[in-house]
Amino acid sequence: MNILLTGGAGFIGRWVAKRLLADGHNVWILDDLSNGREANIAEFREHSGLKAFIEGSIMDEALLGRLFNEYNFDICYHLGASINVQDSIDDPRTTFNNDAIGTFYVMEQARKHNVKVVFMSTCMVYDRCTDEQGINELHPIKPASPYAGSKIAAENMVLSYFYSYGLPTVVIRPFNTYGPYQKTGGEGGVVAIFLKNKLAGKDLNIYGSGTQTRDLLYVEDCAGFVAEAGYSDSVNGEIVNAGLGSDISVNELAMLIVGDADRIKHVEHIHPQSEIQKLLCNYDKAKKLLSWEPIVSLEEGLARTERWIAATDLI
Repeated sequence: MNILLTGGAGFIGRWVAKRLLADGHNVWILDDLSNGREANIAEFREHSGLKAFIEGSIMDEALLGRLFNEYNFDICYHLGASINVQDSIDDPRTTFNNDAIGTFYVMEQARKHNVKVVFMSTCMVYDRCTDEQGINELHPIKPASPYAGSKIAAENMVLSYFYSYGLPTVVIRPFNTYGPYQKTGGEGGVVAIFLKNKLAGKDLNIYGSGTQTRDLLYVEDCAGFVAEAGYSDSVNGEIVNAGLGSDISVNELAMLIVGDADRIKHVEHIHPQSEIQKLLCNYDKAKKLLSWEPIVSLEEGLARTERWIAATDLI
């Protein structure tokens, strides 16, 4: 198939690109490099399936129009977005423009050309988990940040095109994804930051009490889920979760990574209002509709990620 992948030079995007190329598709990557990096897709530069990398924005309607007009896309995997929760609180306009209005621009092109859209949302739209059954797709939502609010707005727009125009669309909500190529700085994920600090001999700083839990999904499992959501008609018009199906507190995660309580410190939370106290994924729907299940355990995923950080001199 011919596939447009927005945000394809980002952390999850580059793994989705890798999977799509391995599956034999023709891939066009659109990324403005605000979060992504060209280095993330360097290994695909000579791949015959990578037709083009376009440095550009989903906010550029003219550019989107040219791409959809020129190439006969079968699927658009729409991962391009502003993704930082803290940034969204400090600058809600940029996040809303990119995540809601940018998604509208993508949807308009998809409608004109009848292209399936796989929309990457987030587990951050959910209210906290209240039991050990986990969060399923019917769980209450709670936009605790402009990032979550923008994603909910975009989700509704995407699904409206399914109901209004019969356009094949699916909203996917991966839980806390981690792994190689995730940024290890302040804008990175908790796993990447903790592993970098461990290898650098630094303390691991935890916002707040550290009792908040996360469901940590290894990035290659996530990429497989994303790809399958595009391949299958069974999820058209649906919202689908993906996660490991088990959660761990940030305190427990820090101890698992560094193994030394003296190297774990607690600091004041920058934006405590955006914190979700318990995240635990119920992925039964993905298992039923896509036959998808995570393969990589947390321990194995942490080991792979640590080896990558050490090998790429990110400490």
